[in-house]
Amino acid sequence: MAVKFGVFVPQGWKMDLIGIADPVEQYEAMTKVAQVADSLPGIDSIWVYDHFHTVPTPTMETTFECWTITAGLARDTKRVKVGQMVTCNGYRNPALLAKIASTTDVLSHGRLICGLGAGWYEHEWRAYGYGFPDVPVRMGMFREACEIVYRMWTEDKPTFQGKYYSIDGPINE
Repeated sequence: MAVKFGVFVPQGWKMDLIGIADPVEQYEAMTKVAQVADSLPGIDSIWVYDHFHTVPTPTMETTFECWTITAGLARDTKRVKVGQMVTCNGYRNPALLAKIASTTDVLSHGRLICGLGAGWYEHEWRAYGYGFPDVPVRMGMFREACEIVYRMWTEDKPTFQGKYYSIDGPINE
């Protein structure tokens, strides 16, 4: 098995766009890093974080939203796989996430890697009105989300009734 290498692109979460004042130029800097990675034969993938605020302290600095930039970077590159490290289940309804990911996979010509996790950054959860459930609840939500995403990617008009989420025949072509 060959080792594969990926790189994170700057998106603001780790204060990596400070010094670039214009958000458009910040996006262009992120895109340039992705395009350089895309041009290097040893790089297999590019990655973004699913965070809304900077760390370790939330600041007024730009942090680009992960699924929007995943789609943009998928169109701005041609070869590398594009993924998230990782999508926070609590930030998006899992049925919507499955649909977003399917759409992004198509526009990337099959280069999407969809990472999914239970989430941990309490400040973001609370700031955006998602509450912050205890770990057992977040893990239960995560389990159900994995089931829904999987079914939406593998079944026609899937159904699921769980404690936290339900679906009733969504179409995900």
